[in-house]
Amino acid sequence: MNDALPEFSTDTCARLRDAFRDAGYDADGVVDLLGPSAHAALGRGEPEPARRASRDAGVLGTLVRLFLLGDTEPADAVRSALAPLPLDDALATGIVVGGEADSLRAGFDIRPHGDEQGGWWVVADLDPEQAGRQAAPDHVLGVGHASLSLVRATSRRPADSVLDLGTGNGVQALHATRYARHVTATDTSARALRLAAATFALNELDVELLRGEWFAPVARRRFDRIVCNPPFVVGPPGVDYVYRDSGLAGDDASALLVRQLPAFLTEGGSGHLLASWLHVRGEDWADRVHRWLPEGTDAWFVQRDVADPALYVGTWLRDAGIDPRSAEGQVKAGAWLDWFADNDVEGVGFGFVTLRRTESATPAVVCEDLRHAFDDPLGEEAAAWLDRVEWLRSHDDVLDVVYRVPDSVVLEHVEQPSEDGWSTVVRRLHRVDGPGWQHELDELTAALLAGCRGALPMNDLLELLAAAGGEDAELLRTAARPLVAELVRHGMLEESR
Repeated sequence: MNDALPEFSTDTCARLRDAFRDAGYDADGVVDLLGPSAHAALGRGEPEPARRASRDAGVLGTLVRLFLLGDTEPADAVRSALAPLPLDDALATGIVVGGEADSLRAGFDIRPHGDEQGGWWVVADLDPEQAGRQAAPDHVLGVGHASLSLVRATSRRPADSVLDLGTGNGVQALHATRYARHVTATDTSARALRLAAATFALNELDVELLRGEWFAPVARRRFDRIVCNPPFVVGPPGVDYVYRDSGLAGDDASALLVRQLPAFLTEGGSGHLLASWLHVRGEDWADRVHRWLPEGTDAWFVQRDVADPALYVGTWLRDAGIDPRSAEGQVKAGAWLDWFADNDVEGVGFGFVTLRRTESATPAVVCEDLRHAFDDPLGEEAAAWLDRVEWLRSHDDVLDVVYRVPDSVVLEHVEQPSEDGWSTVVRRLHRVDGPGWQHELDELTAALLAGCRGALPMNDLLELLAAAGGEDAELLRTAARPLVAELVRHGMLEESR
């Protein structure tokens, strides 16, 4: 196990906060010190440019090398950088630990993290490379790519109550304090709760902390929004590392969350989580996740990646600091790959799930493969997707509406040489923002959408199109309804107001 549970007192956090503020050790200060090149290199796991940039930067440079690079620093320099926190208190808390001779190194990963409104500090365990040892079973991760992707995929619309299920270092709860009146954070790990408490105290935030597995700590309670970055790693049952292993086999942890989460939402409340699902031979992944859903739930499953089993196993072994070439790595990889083979697993899907509790008799369930690159965060898009689903439910016939094509939607033509010059082979409707949805169209549909400029209802446009092309108007309407609904869901058609 890790060292004894850390205890960050209110006074220790206040003095450490003062030290960080005095030094300018915040998200903007670190970027300004390092510059874009060294900061980008640090994000790639290349510390030397940051080390060089921080050499003559006084106490800020010391804090950067100590907490961000994992360097050993002279005790006198650390004492100056942490003032007004006494060095003895920092040693007693484990914020720094003894190194060689008269030198010290960080005992925790304490780093700035921010958004467009300001910044915080997040307390976590040192990663295995910084610590120089394999991760402990109760290791608490820092702010990684998965955490940041969930932050970007979560709606930030105002909410009265938010639950961060499996809070870890507390980063999701930090972001929730921007838009929620009351934030509750839970975890099964006592160590995670201690470090999350330190994160909240360091940032002067009031967050309710509860310990327990899954939804047990909040039984019979409901929340306007639930955010969860669960232990979603799939494979044989067991818990090597609390931050990634649920103890359940395969993708049962993701299935459990999807099944149970809606019951803890207020009516119309939403859940946003990361999840993994197995790609099993002879089974469509969308059918698999669809079976997880309880009644009365709108759901949007977004698949962002599918990993080959061998690559998946190697990635997670290295994440825990285990060399796949070592004797231990070979044994673990063998057992993991055997489990995949025995269960006909051909790949592991990963992505985002948005859920909403609804009283509608016709919940919307959509599974989409969005593995292409896009920059826009999914959080506001997820909220807008739920809005559009509700809008579609409130309209008996989507063809009675006057539409317009948003300015963010363009029509692309792919043409090839022909005897008459150029011949169109593909017409593609493309939304240039959000997740960058695309729809291939025929010439007739392209002409229909060209008329969607906020003047006539879709039914009238279909009548005109049928008359101009000698088509059957009723057949056009039948074909148009599902297409219009999908374009509305994707934000590529909107009601003209």
